[in-house]
Amino acid sequence: MKEGKHMTDCIFCKIVANEIPSFTIYEDENIKVFLDISQTTPGHTLVIPKKHVADIFEYDQALASAVFAKIPMIASAIKASNPDIQGMNIINNNGAIAYQSVFHSHFHLIPRYTTKDTFKISFKDNSKKYAPDQLESMMSSIKNMIGEK
Repeated sequence: MKEGKHMTDCIFCKIVANEIPSFTIYEDENIKVFLDISQTTPGHTLVIPKKHVADIFEYDQALASAVFAKIPMIASAIKASNPDIQGMNIINNNGAIAYQSVFHSHFHLIPRYTTKDTFKISFKDNSKKYAPDQLESMMSSIKNMIGEK
């Protein structure tokens, strides 16, 4: 059930409202940044908009600017906090099919220490699967939708 800009049954809205405690790293009028309780790797951090939006498809330009502008600053702070961090995955899952489990938009900042840590992601090479005309068709369909929202 919606209540103003927050959802009453949303765990992240409850964290924003300080109804549930969090290990908050940074907060301003638009975002809250806190450690993910699961700690996929040490320092695993979440960046969330304070306004309840389910996924990236509900962002407007102002909210996107407010959230995205802070991610490099937070990522740099995480990296600087531990000399063993060698890289970082920044992930945003949108929809259950994309492994979104909390339906309040959020970005995972997952520090990487070694190739043997507990986080894995892979991309299969499908470059031989699509002919140039298929890629052209995909490109045109997407280009035609830019600015349509």
